[in-house]
Amino acid sequence: MEVTGTWYLVLAAMVFTIGGVGLLVRRNPIVMFMCVELMLNAVNLSFVTFARMLGDVDGQTVVFFVLVVAAAEVVVGLAIIVAIMRRRPHATADDLALLKG
Repeated sequence: MEVTGTWYLVLAAMVFTIGGVGLLVRRNPIVMFMCVELMLNAVNLSFVTFARMLGDVDGQTVVFFVLVVAAAEVVVGLAIIVAIMRRRPHATADDLALLKG
């Protein structure tokens, strides 16, 4: 059985759906953050699949930039979320709205 690009696109859609549902259902900020990362990786998988199917390098270039932005997001966002969770262990996403000032 040959694994074609369609299989990768279906996998990317499933991973994106899992991330989207997790983002909408869960209230824990760390879990929500990981769901966003899951969605970004699903989009990266679809970009790489389309780049391979079309024989173009542009999709892989976009993935490189998405990975850089995701790494910066993890550094800043995860540090903020972990700091909040240390001070308030049972904080939810609704509590983060208090950060507006």
